[in-house]
Amino acid sequence: MRIPVAGPWITEKEIAYVTEAASTAWYSKAGTFTARFESSFSEYLGVNHAVSLPSCTSALHLSLLALGVGPGDEVIVPDVTWIASSAPISYVGATPVFADIDPLSWCLAADCFEACITERTKAVIPVDLYGNMPDMDAITAVARAHNVAVIEDAAEAIGSRFKGKLAGSFGEIGAFSFHGSKTLTTGEGGMLVTNDSAIYARVLVLRDHGRRPGDTMFMNGEVAFKYKMSDLQAALGLAQLERIDELVSRKRKIFSWYAEELADVDGLQLNYQSSDTFNTYWMVTVVLDPSYGSKERIIRALRERSIDCRPFFSPLSSLPAYAGHPESARARERNRVSYELGSQGVNLPSALNLDREAVHFVCEQLRNVLDGQRTQ
Repeated sequence: MRIPVAGPWITEKEIAYVTEAASTAWYSKAGTFTARFESSFSEYLGVNHAVSLPSCTSALHLSLLALGVGPGDEVIVPDVTWIASSAPISYVGATPVFADIDPLSWCLAADCFEACITERTKAVIPVDLYGNMPDMDAITAVARAHNVAVIEDAAEAIGSRFKGKLAGSFGEIGAFSFHGSKTLTTGEGGMLVTNDSAIYARVLVLRDHGRRPGDTMFMNGEVAFKYKMSDLQAALGLAQLERIDELVSRKRKIFSWYAEELADVDGLQLNYQSSDTFNTYWMVTVVLDPSYGSKERIIRALRERSIDCRPFFSPLSSLPAYAGHPESARARERNRVSYELGSQGVNLPSALNLDREAVHFVCEQLRNVLDGQRTQ
């Protein structure tokens, strides 16, 4: 059997909740589970409002719109992240600016963020990469000093904390992903959270084709979007949320197995956790010394051994999608850490169904591959 790179942990609780939703969440009870999921999520996170959505991408899109970001504006985003963190900037006609990352946390570096600010900067999207978090004190201090809105992309970091405060609860808005690979899943889905009632009210209109909540006359006030979550998805999410501590503990246990197995391997850097951070290790990641060869060769070799892996995100500024973008050329010159780490990182299997035996096998095969790479 192949060892998967990611995947959920589903129990009878999830099956029972989804069955109940499929049986009852219609007619007068339509929206029951989405309301419960949103209420429970905001309570868990300690924020005033939560809006369930079809993806984290849609959450970032609505965040930018609700903040009035548009053509002529710039939004700063770390150079190393999935393109979903930056694509919504283009959706609203603004310009993404790619900042460098910290060499330990792999998240947005506050000094690099500040260096990228111009008079056109309207927002910043710090990303909690692979379950880790940046120095949010430093990020928010820079943002406040320059009147820049903070949209925290916590897609990969449900349950992570910085100085005891949960990921997604910093800044004006937080955004989460519940993709099937995530620690908490609804299959596909996302959540936007905020303490700002005006932002919340604006998002409710934007996500429902420009209709005000409660409107039954189809008197759309503007052209907007269809960004909603179904009760079936919300039922799955609610059950997962009720098990969130168990899910996070499992992720951290899997990482501890890797850390123990790979402790004596030279030239290998695993995910970092500072004294201020509680890392939920969504993806167990190794950054390898260049002497081991390219990440692509290592991934191919592991796949031949029935082990599925993913490459560490390449810098956004290096992607064909941003070829010719004026900010890409500047980013390639200044973002030294992004380019060094991006070329040497590999996401190892991190699915919630892994056991100690599977992790041992992965690490044994990784050692063999690395030994072979260095002798070539």
